[in-house]
Amino acid sequence: MLIAVETPRFVWYLMRGSGFVALALFTLTVALGVVGVTRLQSPRWSRLVTGELHRNLALLATCFLSIHVATALLDSWVGLGWIGAVVPFHAMYRPLWLGFGVMAFDLFLAILISSLLRRRIGPRIWRLIHWGTWAMWPLALSHALGSGTDTTKGWGLAICVGCIATVATALGWRIRWALKPKPSRQPSPTPATAAGVPGAIARAETKVPANA
Repeated sequence: MLIAVETPRFVWYLMRGSGFVALALFTLTVALGVVGVTRLQSPRWSRLVTGELHRNLALLATCFLSIHVATALLDSWVGLGWIGAVVPFHAMYRPLWLGFGVMAFDLFLAILISSLLRRRIGPRIWRLIHWGTWAMWPLALSHALGSGTDTTKGWGLAICVGCIATVATALGWRIRWALKPKPSRQPSPTPATAAGVPGAIARAETKVPANA
């Protein structure tokens, strides 16, 4: 006879807490990625800072996501299992919403692996796979809203609303930048053009014979 072992309460808290932190960090990563395309910079904030912050936030989010998945595997109530961690809709608890989370995790793995192999696969394929972020983030948000018991009110709902507002603001900035008229690039003047009329007259005078 098998006796179900109850999972310690702190595992549940760690699973939920790490999940929300990972969602918030991934939201900031997505927002920085969207804004970074617009080449946003200032004298005190260069594009290099934006790119480094984007990568470091993604790395930190990966750490919290690893904790979230590990604790979900330990939670007997969820019933995820090793297969359910990569194959969607195999969990016993709310399989639809947990399936969305597994799909987001699979997309994240594809994006992570492609980023590590970026030099080998080339920027074109990497960029194509990186577009999966636009599916990963809403799937992760749906997972947080549907699988948790604390996302319909209180701090859980506030975090989800804040994530939506952050990405919406970044998208608005991106659309505004795309619709803004871009200054046309004027070709650099040639030496003859830069000299102008006075230069042309001076050159003409030097060609006049001395006995003229």
